[in-house]
Amino acid sequence: MADTDEKRMVRNAGMLSALTMISRVLGLVREMTKAAFLGTGGLSDAFAVSFMIPNFMRRLFAENSISVAFIPTFKAYLHEGEDKNTREFLSSSLTVLLILVGAVVAAGMATSSWIVLAFGSEPGETAILTRIMFPYLGLVSVAALFQGMLNSYGIFAPSGFAPILFNLCFIAVPMLVSRWTVNPARAMAIGVVVGGFAQAACQLPALLKAGLRFGFVSPRRAFANPGMKKVFVLIAPTILGMAAYQINDLVSTAFASRAGVGVASSLQFSIRLQELILGVFAVSAGTVLLPELADAAKALEWKRYSARLGQTLKTLSLVTVPVAVFSILTSREIVALLFMRGGFTAESVDLTASAFLWHQTGLFFIAANRVIAPAFYARSDSKTPAFAGIASFAVNIALVAALAFSFKGPGIAFALSFSSAVNCAILVSVLLRKKTEGISKALSDFGHYSAKLLAFSLLAGVPVFFLRKPALHLFAFSPSSLVSLGAPFLLLTLIYAALGLGLLALSKDATAATLAGHFSRRARRGKP
Repeated sequence: MADTDEKRMVRNAGMLSALTMISRVLGLVREMTKAAFLGTGGLSDAFAVSFMIPNFMRRLFAENSISVAFIPTFKAYLHEGEDKNTREFLSSSLTVLLILVGAVVAAGMATSSWIVLAFGSEPGETAILTRIMFPYLGLVSVAALFQGMLNSYGIFAPSGFAPILFNLCFIAVPMLVSRWTVNPARAMAIGVVVGGFAQAACQLPALLKAGLRFGFVSPRRAFANPGMKKVFVLIAPTILGMAAYQINDLVSTAFASRAGVGVASSLQFSIRLQELILGVFAVSAGTVLLPELADAAKALEWKRYSARLGQTLKTLSLVTVPVAVFSILTSREIVALLFMRGGFTAESVDLTASAFLWHQTGLFFIAANRVIAPAFYARSDSKTPAFAGIASFAVNIALVAALAFSFKGPGIAFALSFSSAVNCAILVSVLLRKKTEGISKALSDFGHYSAKLLAFSLLAGVPVFFLRKPALHLFAFSPSSLVSLGAPFLLLTLIYAALGLGLLALSKDATAATLAGHFSRRARRGKP
């Protein structure tokens, strides 16, 4: 039974990773298009700041708080098996969500001119873009609630496909409406709103197919629902902690807007690249892991709980540690290959690459946080991640204030990475103190495994470091950037991958062998 559960989890994580990877690639295409049109000038900064504001609210109300408070509560209703109570809880959840988020959207649109002032931006174009994009918050919050319902049933494909639709809308809609807008940034803002609607709408058929039925109830009845009261108990510290965590990005953007032209947008391009890498596994692993851990916690199966968490962290490390080392070594090559065209000049490459290098130093810790935090939410503990988020927020604020004006983008990126490491250290230390059966061994194995991977990655990175410039000179003859930049990067990637995989094979790495065996079996069956 345990093997079956683990295989199902790996299958779901793999499927969701594939969908998330497609979404991240499309997101990168979106950023490449934006880079070509806007570069890193004033209009690009205006869009970066205005999109950051509702996007911050999305992460606060939608992706994080709804998921971590809603899923464990909904799981309890599913274990009870009372359909009437379950339907009442779902209807109450939708009603409360629309009331609260609707109020935030209305207030945000009404006060957008004042909001953007906090980010060092003039109320003109930035405020208009913010006002256009604020309804996105309401649409994507509904999409997140739908995702929580489906994930609780072990259904992940629709919620994995939703971001793909969002990015397609973001890319296509601006092309269709730009002739009628004042500038390309406003066309992109319209694409954001249309994409939010598509994210919610595409999940509704799967909900109906799963037999889930819900509607609207009176506000008094919704707020009085026992399940909603439990959600509020969980969500209060969660919002506080997530707010602190997400405000890291907002503070960084506010300081970046004052640090110089192009700094804010270069940080956004850098974070987009990082999110692409995180989307390969970390986001998907956390999404799939939460319902699994919630089930184990409800059944008091703590050994299974620890084993699932430990194995997921080791697999996560297998992906993030080598990628982090390689992307640090080749940060400029990656940014130039993906973005250097149109308005994205060599100066833009330097700005973005310097930030990307320091962002990648925190990749491992950010990824680990996205897996360790669900371990607390699954046992209805939202206070610990909240405390960790507040502590990391304080560290980030202090570092950004100290480094932003002297070191600009790299200083701000380092502050976020270091604060993420602090967040991770707090979560791990508290988890160890809980003395859950098997957790100490699971986390110890994870630490030793990560150290081994770091050593292997550094060894594989030595020839990459020395061959970077010769590889560029080798292909400098071509006028095509795809050849002059792409061919050296491909060569370096192949060298690094060959050496890394060789070291894993020589050490007979069990985690890598298990993962390779899973995908090999699926390939033989002809499955993606």
